[in-house]
Amino acid sequence: MRGRLYRAGELVDEDLGLRGLADRLAREGAVAWVDLRAPDDSELAQVGAELGLHPLALEDARESRQRPKVDHYRDHLFLTVYLTRLGESGLASHELGVFVTERAIVTVHDGFDLAPVLRRWDAADPPTDRVGALLHGVLDEVADSHLATAQALDEDLEQLEDAVFGENEPDQDIQRRVLALRRTLTTLRRVLHPMRDVMLSLTRDKTLDDDELRPYFADVSDHVAHAAEMTEILREQLTAIRETQLNVQSNRLNLIMKKVTGWAAIIAIPTAITGFYGQNVPYPGHDQPWGVWFSTALILVLSLGLYTMFKRRDWL
Repeated sequence: MRGRLYRAGELVDEDLGLRGLADRLAREGAVAWVDLRAPDDSELAQVGAELGLHPLALEDARESRQRPKVDHYRDHLFLTVYLTRLGESGLASHELGVFVTERAIVTVHDGFDLAPVLRRWDAADPPTDRVGALLHGVLDEVADSHLATAQALDEDLEQLEDAVFGENEPDQDIQRRVLALRRTLTTLRRVLHPMRDVMLSLTRDKTLDDDELRPYFADVSDHVAHAAEMTEILREQLTAIRETQLNVQSNRLNLIMKKVTGWAAIIAIPTAITGFYGQNVPYPGHDQPWGVWFSTALILVLSLGLYTMFKRRDWL
């Protein structure tokens, strides 16, 4: 557990504990942040008793893999959000539960990196003199991670487009990349779509009704909407890339079939002529030297003629 205590926007304690938290928050201008990493039931019960948190909210914080949401209780909120990161092993999502009271914000997670959030608070933009400013720092980091993930997927999609029209990468590798991107976009979509509802609900909450903070939350909401729109566009582009790949494969197959058919027709000429001259019956040129030269010339002339015709028609 770790925590911070702010008073009038100034950081006064970087080692805040749970004991006596309610009394310290009772002082004028006091705002606190409490961070619980993988807490046990006793720690959740203690913070719930200090801040008067609803049992259902504590139960949701105890259970993992909640969908992104915001629950409104009489004197506090509970949010579930996800930070996303795109790495070499695919999309990684980290769940974060957030309690928001009038004077405190409590984060509950299992490995969520809050260092960027602390840097935002230290920059004091907006000033950390109210809970809404602390919450904005968390949500802004989450929204930026969504947008960065969507932009990284956009770059991957451009590389995939180049691979589809290239000849160096096997079709099976392209198919695997398409399926991997589809799974990643589906996972990101599950995170982003409820997140838009979360931001819409927060803008209507009276606890955060602050004229100074409203533009900041609107900016976060815009980032979430932008990332969600990018995800939908990327899904459509991925479908188009898959259809394009199938068309390219079909065109390549048609080209191969044309070439095979053309060469088969050319090869059929010497086969037919040699088969004719291989009959065990008398024929013009039978058992004569000129018959061999005539058949050879006939093979060359007809084969060259077919080759020239197929080449002009782009069959070979």
